[in-house]
Amino acid sequence: MDNGASSYRRYLDGDDNGLIELIRDYKDGLILYLNGFTGNLSLAEELMEDTFFRLAAKKPKFSGKSSFKTWLYTIAHNSAVDELRKRSRLSDTPVEDRYDISDTKNIERDYLREEQKISLHRAMEALSPDYREVLYLTFFEELSNSEAALVMKKSRRQIENLLYRAKLALRSKLEKEGFEYERL
Repeated sequence: MDNGASSYRRYLDGDDNGLIELIRDYKDGLILYLNGFTGNLSLAEELMEDTFFRLAAKKPKFSGKSSFKTWLYTIAHNSAVDELRKRSRLSDTPVEDRYDISDTKNIERDYLREEQKISLHRAMEALSPDYREVLYLTFFEELSNSEAALVMKKSRRQIENLLYRAKLALRSKLEKEGFEYERL
C-alpha cells in the first residue's frame, strides 16, 4: 500500500470504497492527533469528520510531493488551526477529566503502566502546543522530521530544534514527577 494515495485515487475515479478505506485507516490516528492539538476530544472528532468531508466534497489534488499521510494530516492541521482561531481559546476541561483511570486492572504491573501513561499525558499537556504537536507527530504518528515540517509548516531544521527542545522539556517535566522511563 502506498500510504493511502491509491485509495484516494480510486475515490477520485468514482470508487466510493476508496474513501471508506481512507476513513477506516486514518480516522483513529487523526482523532488522536487532533485531540493532542486541540485538547478537546469532541472537537477532534468534528475536525476529523471535517477533514474527510473536505476530501469528499472538494476533492483536493494530491500532488505526491509528500506521503499521503503527511498531506492528509496537513489538511487536518489546517482545519484545526482555523477552528481554534474561530474559538479563540482552548478547552477548559482539566486533564484529570480526560483520562479515565477507574477501570485499571488490579494487577500491579498493569496499574503502574497505566499510571505512567497518565503521567506522560499530563506532562505532555503541560508543554507548549508546538512541543506537544511535534512530539505527537514524530513519536505517536511516526512521521519523519521532514513530514512533520510539512504538517507544521516549518523547515526541517526548525523541526529538529523544536523536537530537541520538546524532548528536553518533557524529560524535565517527567523527572519532576518522579517518572521512570527507559528511553526518551
